[in-house]
Amino acid sequence: MKQLRDNTYNKNLGRAEPKLKLWRSAGLLLTYKCNCSCQFCYYNCSPEKGGLMPVDTAINAWQSLKKLAGDTAKIHLTGGEPFLYFDRLCEILRAGKKEGLGKIDLIETNGFWAENEKIIEERLKMLDELGMVRLKISCDAFHQQYVDIEPVRRLAEAAIKILGKHRTLIRWQKYLDNPVKMKNITKEKKSQNYISALKQYPCRFTGRAAGTLAEQVTSVPAERICSLNCKSDFLGAKSVHVDPYGNIFSGTCSGIIIGNVGDSPLDEIWEQFDPSNSEFVAALFKSGPAGLLEQAQTNGYKKADRYADKCHLCTSVRQFLFAKGLHKSTIGPADCYE
Repeated sequence: MKQLRDNTYNKNLGRAEPKLKLWRSAGLLLTYKCNCSCQFCYYNCSPEKGGLMPVDTAINAWQSLKKLAGDTAKIHLTGGEPFLYFDRLCEILRAGKKEGLGKIDLIETNGFWAENEKIIEERLKMLDELGMVRLKISCDAFHQQYVDIEPVRRLAEAAIKILGKHRTLIRWQKYLDNPVKMKNITKEKKSQNYISALKQYPCRFTGRAAGTLAEQVTSVPAERICSLNCKSDFLGAKSVHVDPYGNIFSGTCSGIIIGNVGDSPLDEIWEQFDPSNSEFVAALFKSGPAGLLEQAQTNGYKKADRYADKCHLCTSVRQFLFAKGLHKSTIGPADCYE
C-alpha cells in the first residue's frame, strides 16, 4: 500500500497543506455502449457507442489499485450498460477470482435485461458465486424513458430475495415506488419531468448532462463560476474511472484523461500525478474552467451569461475545444464528446 508521501505532488508540501488523496476506488467502464441515451449520462453513452474492456485491462487496473490502496481498494463495474456484455463481465470476475484479488464491490445495471425470473436468478446466482458484493440498479426518470419499469421492479424484488436487501442498491428507491410516465409523452411534459427529477435526485452536469438538461436549469452567473478553481476536486478525489480503452478520469471528471493504464500501471500513474504541473489539468487546478476560457474564446467560443454549475461551464468549453481538435491527449475519448 502506498503512502501519501509517495506521490510527486505531495512530496514538496508542508505537513498542513492539502495532499493528493490515495485512489482507493476504481470504476471500470466495461463499455460506452448502452441501450439508453439518458439526458443526464455523464459519459455520453448510447446504443451507437462502442468499446469493450479487455479482461487484461480490467485485471491490471484491479491489481494496481490493490498495490495502491491495499485492503481498502474497491472495484466496481459499470458502463454504459455492462449487462450488454454479460459474458465479458463474468470473464473479468473469474479472472479476478483466479488471481486472488478478492470481491467486486459493485456492479451497476439499468435492468433492461430482466425479462423473466429464470434469467434473473441464473445471472444473479452466477455473479454471487463469482464474488459480486452488491448490485446497483439505476431507476429514475431518465432511464425510464428507455427502460420499462416492470423489468426494473422485477429485478429489484428478485435481487432482494437472492442477495438480500443490504446487497441490493436501488438508485432511486423513491422513484421506483412512485414512477412517472416517461414514454409517449409530449416534449414539454418530458422537460417538466426532467426538471422535477433534478430537484429530487442529484446530478452532475458533465457529459450529455451538460447539454439540453443543463440548459434548462442555468441559474449561476458565469462570473461567479469563473472565480472557482478545481483544486479540491483533484486533490480530494479518492476514486478514478477507467474506460474501455484504458483512459483514466479523476473522480467524476469524465472526458479529462490524466493517464492510461495501457501505458503505465495505475499505482505508478498516481505516484507521478501532479495536477499543478500538467498544462491542461493545471489550468483547471489553479483557475477552474476560467483557466480554459481564454484559449476557447480566442478560437471563437461564446461564453453564456449563466451556467448550471462549474461542471457545466467546464464541459461546454471542453466540448468546444474537442471540436477544434485541441488538447487531443487530454480531452477525450471521442465517445465522451460526440
